[in-house]
Amino acid sequence: MPRSPIPPMLTPNLIGRQREIVEVFLKNGWDYMRRLLTGSAPDEPDLPPPAVLCNILIELGPVYVKLGQLLSTRPDLLSPAYIEALSGLQSTVPAVPGPQIEGYIRQHMVRSPEAVFTEIDYEAIAAGSIGQTHRARLKNGQAVAVKVLRPGIEKQVERDMALIKDIAKLVSATQFGQRYNITELADEFKTALTAELDFTTEARYTDELRQNMLESDWIDAERLTVPQILWPLTNSKILVMEWLNGKPLLEAQLSQPATNLPILKDIAPNIPPDWSQGPPIDQRGEITSLLFRAFLWQYFVTGFFHADPHPGNIFYLDDGRVALLDCGMMGRIDPQTRETLTELVLAIVSSDAKRCAQLTLKITEPLKPINLVRLESDYSRLLGRYYGLTLDRFNTAEAFSAVIQTGIRNHLRWPANIGLFTKSLANLEGAARQFNPEVNLMDEIKPLMVDLFQKQLAGDAPLQMLLRTGLEFRNLSLSAPRQFGFLLDRLSDETLQWNLNIQGLDSVQRSIERAANRRAFSTVVAALIIGAAIVTTSQTTVQLQSLSTLLFAAASFLGLWLIVSISRSGRWK
Repeated sequence: MPRSPIPPMLTPNLIGRQREIVEVFLKNGWDYMRRLLTGSAPDEPDLPPPAVLCNILIELGPVYVKLGQLLSTRPDLLSPAYIEALSGLQSTVPAVPGPQIEGYIRQHMVRSPEAVFTEIDYEAIAAGSIGQTHRARLKNGQAVAVKVLRPGIEKQVERDMALIKDIAKLVSATQFGQRYNITELADEFKTALTAELDFTTEARYTDELRQNMLESDWIDAERLTVPQILWPLTNSKILVMEWLNGKPLLEAQLSQPATNLPILKDIAPNIPPDWSQGPPIDQRGEITSLLFRAFLWQYFVTGFFHADPHPGNIFYLDDGRVALLDCGMMGRIDPQTRETLTELVLAIVSSDAKRCAQLTLKITEPLKPINLVRLESDYSRLLGRYYGLTLDRFNTAEAFSAVIQTGIRNHLRWPANIGLFTKSLANLEGAARQFNPEVNLMDEIKPLMVDLFQKQLAGDAPLQMLLRTGLEFRNLSLSAPRQFGFLLDRLSDETLQWNLNIQGLDSVQRSIERAANRRAFSTVVAALIIGAAIVTTSQTTVQLQSLSTLLFAAASFLGLWLIVSISRSGRWK
């Protein structure tokens, strides 16, 4: 009787959706999921080609598109070809019709739209898998963007997340699932997706990034902006922010007139005529430098960074400013990791394989005992590709991604925030190179290095850092004599014990035990043979003859067993 493809862990209301997913997989030629559900899948998933995987995720709907976008931030799980394909993954979800979204807005706004807006367009100007955006104008005349959560998306997320977690439990039984902790990845995805369903999270992120940019001494805050959140009108279902009139950065280099929305034409009536077609050629270098400085400040100074700076999220505004949009996906890097990353970037640029290996071990988690010599050798071969390259030919994001892949091949697990950092850096450098092919990241980093190291050494409050360091030295000076005296007392009392943990010692111990056991068996066999010989020479009764035969049989059996065990081990010397 054939096994049912429906595992017992799936609840009845998920069975229809599970069958739909399996059909999508089979239609696209990927049989792994069916074999997984029937318990016959191999330990390593045979992923379809990147383009096919993207088609599968798009067909499965917005939740799986978000899953693909999350996986694009995990170079520790997928190869660069998959990361690149998933990074451009966008869901083609039609906008919710105007009458339906109007009822949703009326239901979830604190006040009625008539009391807040002089006009609002219920037809979306942009639609995504989680929400859609509308334009409106407040009573005071300010133009705003209204981002609305897609009606019914919470139930869809809950249903698909339950199925994804069930699938993760099945995969976790394989070696692949255990190595990459698939259940933890599913929990991480659920947390990230749940946060996106609450627009107050994105609003807080936007406010924090905006404040960090205003406080930055590396950039001109009048040239770069982040939308301002209107908190009295914002809640978990609706996000209201200032409208920034402009167009995506890459479109700004086209020689077409800017297409301004009629409702917003009076927002910036004094647009410089030479900027109405996009930034002048000589301004592109300044804009690129502005973007790099802004993101280097995020990566290495504040540690709070925009994780998805693709060209559609970087706008060139009609008044000449640059804006960073869509703060739904953000990353954080702790101070210690920021310092290590700074050194790692310098080690990559200077082709220092030994230092690169040392810094990698400070960030990563080893899955197996690490061969440091092999790791350094792999890094030496990798960095040799970039040695001698001029800075205009050096792609920092590509080199950093290769460093991550080398660590993975040496059984090192990178933290998730490093994946977000790598994705952000790659998107930033890619967009900048498309906008300004003459750009070079290292040329932008070099003038900032002195200030960066000063900030990392002393922090934003040097006096506070000095006082804290002084207190730590004081505590050390007070505790050191007591600890040293305690150590001397233990030595004099002969009560000091040393705990050593030597890698590989267990295998040596097992080898010694096996050798001792074989020696003992050999001794027993020899004793039995000698005993049997003595009995044979002096046998006078039938009982002694039987005993002699028994001893010879036992010796022959044990000797044969010993020979077979040595033969199977392959060690005759």
